[in-house]
Amino acid sequence: MLLRPRLGDGLTETNLDAPGSAFQKSMRLLMTRRFGTFWFASLLSNIGTWAQQVAQPWLLLSLGASPFMLGLDSFALGGPVLALTLVGGVLADRVNRRSLIAWCQSVQMLCPTLLVVLLLGGSVRPWIVIALSLVVGVTDALSMPSFQTIVSTIVERRQLPTGIALNSTQFNLSRILGPSLAGVLMASVGAVGAFAVSAVSYVPFIVVALWILPRTIAQSAAPAGGSQAAPFAGAREVMQRPDLRGALLTVLVSSTLCAPLLTFCPVLVREAFNADISHFSLTMSAFGAGGLVGALGLMATDPTRDQRAGSSWLATGYGAIVVLAALNTWAWGLPLLFVLGGLFMTASNASANAYLQSMAPVSIRGQTVSLFMLAMRGGVAIGSLLTGAAVSLLGVREALLLNGVLAIAAQFAVRRAWLRTAVPVRTAEVDRR
Repeated sequence: MLLRPRLGDGLTETNLDAPGSAFQKSMRLLMTRRFGTFWFASLLSNIGTWAQQVAQPWLLLSLGASPFMLGLDSFALGGPVLALTLVGGVLADRVNRRSLIAWCQSVQMLCPTLLVVLLLGGSVRPWIVIALSLVVGVTDALSMPSFQTIVSTIVERRQLPTGIALNSTQFNLSRILGPSLAGVLMASVGAVGAFAVSAVSYVPFIVVALWILPRTIAQSAAPAGGSQAAPFAGAREVMQRPDLRGALLTVLVSSTLCAPLLTFCPVLVREAFNADISHFSLTMSAFGAGGLVGALGLMATDPTRDQRAGSSWLATGYGAIVVLAALNTWAWGLPLLFVLGGLFMTASNASANAYLQSMAPVSIRGQTVSLFMLAMRGGVAIGSLLTGAAVSLLGVREALLLNGVLAIAAQFAVRRAWLRTAVPVRTAEVDRR
């Protein structure tokens, strides 16, 4: 059954069920030992990741890379999701998640470490940066479904929307702190500082993952049909559900057409506004600030409400932000628009994720999460590659304007079908994760 907060966690189940607002209940969950430690370790890890995410495209541009190569680097990071994330979902349901996460995180830690060595030696090249992004992308695709199910492992099912909202707060807080730290480091010691911080930030999360996750494979991880059961039967089951499919399509459209706004932000900052790394890091931090507001808003929202309409309308608003960012001619208007973009994207994706994990059967939760990651990360990879080609042909403003208009139209079509589907009644299940 689910791991419940214990006396050793500092709170009892009664404490968690005590009367109070949704926000107060969120804070009680954050104060439990397991969830609180996981939250803080994830925050540190993501700060390092976002520091690298700011430093890397700016480094590529400094090395003479074209906008298409920026898109190629983003595709190398997210592209493996298209081929391997369903495999990662099967692994999440069938193997020891503890070992898988620890090994993949360790391999990823070596990549920024190697970049630090190459930068100090003055021998880094664009193709090396892209190749290392591919290594991170492969290990991410294999381990991310397992990572995404950690929250459902340490909270009860009824607390899952709250846990996901709390996890979104740390992710978006890191989106503020990471780019800000990267801006300071790149202005002082250079890109090597940001990559060094990224390498070190893996350590606390690996330690916590080894402590918090079980050493053995949960009994319910075995497929119902035994070893001969079709490995992707769970993914097919999810795709046959119209309500779950609608959530996935909403995320896919946003990731493919709207997320390139982040990928090509350095191009927009340099070419459209002739600004420097400070303005770029501020703009990326602004996106994180908006995401943090969106996540906090979800924490104060009743987790039992139907999350479909909110997710869809917020995704449509994200498309509108892309249009406005493409048309905007005021340099300081860009961070303001990114605040709204971060708010809409985070609230939409977190709502869709909570809906998927709370409505899908427990036995295929790993494969459900892998489909969410396929829609989100795979969409970013495809969108970045296609938008990179469009930027080279049309220009950055024109390419983003086209993306935004298409995103708004597609979200209207998806919402019309999604909200017409009936929401199945959840059956009581025993979760042995």
